[in-house]
Amino acid sequence: HELKTPLTSMRTNIELLMMLNQPGAADRISAADRQDLERDVMAQMTELSTLIGDLVDLAREDAAETTMESVDLDEVIVSSLERVRRRRPDLDFDADLAPWTLTGDQFSLGRATLNLLDNAAKWSPPGATVQVRMTPLADDRIQLTVADSGPGIPEEERERVFERFYRAAESRSQPGSGLGLAIAKQTVTRHGGTIRIAEAAGGGALVIVELPGQPQVTPSR
Repeated sequence: HELKTPLTSMRTNIELLMMLNQPGAADRISAADRQDLERDVMAQMTELSTLIGDLVDLAREDAAETTMESVDLDEVIVSSLERVRRRRPDLDFDADLAPWTLTGDQFSLGRATLNLLDNAAKWSPPGATVQVRMTPLADDRIQLTVADSGPGIPEEERERVFERFYRAAESRSQPGSGLGLAIAKQTVTRHGGTIRIAEAAGGGALVIVELPGQPQVTPSR
């Protein structure tokens, strides 16, 4: 169903555009309406590509046959921040990170943190701030928080948003597959961590992740 809906919509629009290319059919629709159709097709292609990518990531997590290695979590988050900053240059990403190493799958951790940042960016209006913090809780535990400037998530939906394909009522008008947070939770859980949602100080959503590991040791000279 999740694949069929965007495919059906895209096919309908493409068939209409093909019909308009036939002799004498171009004047049946205005240039502005034709551009709207073309934009819809591009948006549907992007949505479908995102969905397929998320499904591939989810299958990869389900297989869990990846090689675990030493991962610098702060560097993974820096890389994810660079990507989301390029997508949303109109937002301020306020990050305070801590050097932290854990044994894990770098690709999956990168995808999970990118999903959390993308989700925060999606709900934050232009000019707003997304706050990212890494706080050591003990010698073997770190907390990562991502706070957005959006409307927040109702308490009764904070567990359900981690379900596959679940989309809260407010998010149905937004692009997305409904898999981003599910992938993040699956990755965090596989790495021995926890993830939950609370309310940020400004009323937005606050995602709280806890992961095992240890502080990075700076070599002495």
